This record gives sequence, C-alpha cells and structure tokens, in this order.
Amino acid sequence: MNLKSLLVSSDERTVRILRRVLSDLEIDVEHCSDADDAIRRITRQRFEAIIVDGANAEEAGSVLRGAKAAPVNRRALGIVLVEAPVGLKGGFEMGAHFVLHKPLAVERAKASFRAVRALMKRERRLQLRVAVQVPVECFGAGRYKAKTIDLCEGGMAIQFSDGRVAKESPLRFSLDLPGMDGKLELHGDLAWEGNGDQAGVRFKDATDEDRSILRQWLNSQLLEPEPDDPPVNCRLSDLSLGGCYLTTNSPFPRGTRVILSIKTADVAVRAAGLVLVAHPEFGMGMEFLQSTTEQREQAQRMIKTLRAKADKSPELQVEPDGLETSSPDDSVDAFQASATKVSGTEDALVDLFRRKFEVPVETFLQQMRERRQSIESHSR
Repeated sequence: MNLKSLLVSSDERTVRILRRVLSDLEIDVEHCSDADDAIRRITRQRFEAIIVDGANAEEAGSVLRGAKAAPVNRRALGIVLVEAPVGLKGGFEMGAHFVLHKPLAVERAKASFRAVRALMKRERRLQLRVAVQVPVECFGAGRYKAKTIDLCEGGMAIQFSDGRVAKESPLRFSLDLPGMDGKLELHGDLAWEGNGDQAGVRFKDATDEDRSILRQWLNSQLLEPEPDDPPVNCRLSDLSLGGCYLTTNSPFPRGTRVILSIKTADVAVRAAGLVLVAHPEFGMGMEFLQSTTEQREQAQRMIKTLRAKADKSPELQVEPDGLETSSPDDSVDAFQASATKVSGTEDALVDLFRRKFEVPVETFLQQMRERRQSIESHSR
C-alpha cells in the first residue's frame, strides 16, 4: 500500500515538480488548490504527509492546525514550502515539521523527500494496529488484570477485567504474546480512557531488545510486512557530550527520533537521538537521548567511538524511529522543554540547536564554526 500525501498549492510549477518527485518515490499525491478543500479532505482521509505551499501563511497555518485537530491525521508530517524571505522561521511558525525553500528543483526535492518518506513509513508502522486479545498484567501501586484489544509498536488498547480503568499512571505491563517464549515487559502511560473499562496505553522507555521483539512479533502477524527504507548516510561535522551535527543532503525533519549507528570492521555502536535542527540539503543537529541508563551508556559509547575516529571522518548511518510526541501542541516552547526533559543534558552545541533552529542556514553554520574555533583555541 503506497504512502499518501496531500499537496495544497495553486502554483502549477510546484505541483508539477512534486508530482514527479513523489511519484518516483512511490508516494501517492492528492492535490487541492485551497485551504477549505484541504481541511475537508483532512477530516475524512488519512495522509502520512500534508504538504502546504506557504505563499499564503494564514491558509497554510490553518491547514496544518486542521490536520493536528483531526484524529486521523494528527500525526501526519507537516511540510511547508516557502520563499527565501519567509525562511525557516516563517515555516515553523506556520506549524511545519519540515521547511523546504522554493523554487523547487527535482533532484534537490527528491533528496529531501527520501528522508521524509522513510519517516512516513516508520510513522505508519508505529500506528499499524494488530487486532489481538492476549492477557495483560498491569503493575503500579496496585495490580490489575486486563486483555489487549489491539497492539502496535507505539502502544495498545486494553480492557480491564474488573470493569474499571486503573487510576494511576505510568504502569508496567506484562504481555503473554502467542508463540513467544516468556513474557514481554513494557512500561507505559495511560493515554486515554474509553467507555468504562477500556484505555489506551502509550509505551515509553522500551529497551532496544524489547522494541525488536515487539516489532518482530507484529511483523509475523502481517501477510506482507513493509520493509523500512535504507538508513541515511551522514558525516560528522561537530560533536559534544550532548549531541552532534551531521552533514547529509537528506536530513530528517525537526522532532524526529532517530537511531545513529556506526559500523566498521572492529566496532558496531548505536545511539538514540532527537533531531533539533534540520537544514534541507545540508545537514541536521541531533541531541543524544539520555533519559535511561541504556540510552546514557549508548550515547557515551558513541561519543567515545566518534572521538577516537574523528581524524578518519567516519561514515555514519541514521534511521528514523518516529516523531516526538511529548508536546501536544507542538509549540516551540513545549518542544524545547520536552527535548530538555528527554535528554537532561546541557551544553553549548545542543543549546545552539535548540535556540537557533529558525535562523538562516548560513548564520547557523557561522555560529557553529565560531563555537568550534573557540574550543580549538582553548585546547591549545
């Protein structure tokens, strides 16, 4: 099943280029020319991406707000196309996850949308629910019995056995999945309550092993599991104890959770991160996630490995792990607070990512160079 995108633009050249680019990437395009028509479609159909021409900022903003308000599209990726004077800042103010500059060129647009497609596929898989009823034990201050209604990588819907939803969160959940040896143990928050005894669970802080087990089991339930896109190749530009900047012509959108990996003949290391700044066709800045012991150990191993191989300019690979959803309104302040909470790390490079993500690329790169030169001068 192809990915679906909604393109909102009255610019014929832009529409023509994006139809070609998205078709080459096997992304279906549904086109409309005005905001009212777009909002009607958003309430009725699911799209993995909403692409909006930012020529009319008010209309572009209303479309993206409409998508966030529609349950079926609240996790759709928002992409805004802007003229140079509007810039990244203007695009983000409209509510975009990703901002591309007009006029578009085919190959440049295709490079940007390769990363976008990988994220669209990852998000769809995270939300792909398998209807299954298996026993669940829930542990908090109390102990509760339940059964699943459906299950996906990001969470599950459950029905409590005693007729009422637990009144505490977070909880630890123990699942007995068919065909598995042993139980799967996951932590999660109660994200919503249904009628009487039903609730939705959003998993949190799952280990790599648990996530892999759950993903493999879910894939085994699908007739034709969809493969992920290949990772994006990157080069290290800047590194700190809290994050790094990677050069690539296919950066992931701001707010993307990613897995960074490096593999050579003598080492294989991976670490989780969150993209805080994205510059189309140039690169992205990510903060290492360090809220759990496993994440901190992974980040420290990655930093140590990158420092040891800095003079060899090692090639790294990055793959998307979904969109960060900690900030329900996606406001800048909420996102920054969420990123700080996730990492718990403060340093000058990560601070630059958080506070300067909207400035022009040239300005940002100059400030990053100044930071690098300052560090080099103090180390002499």
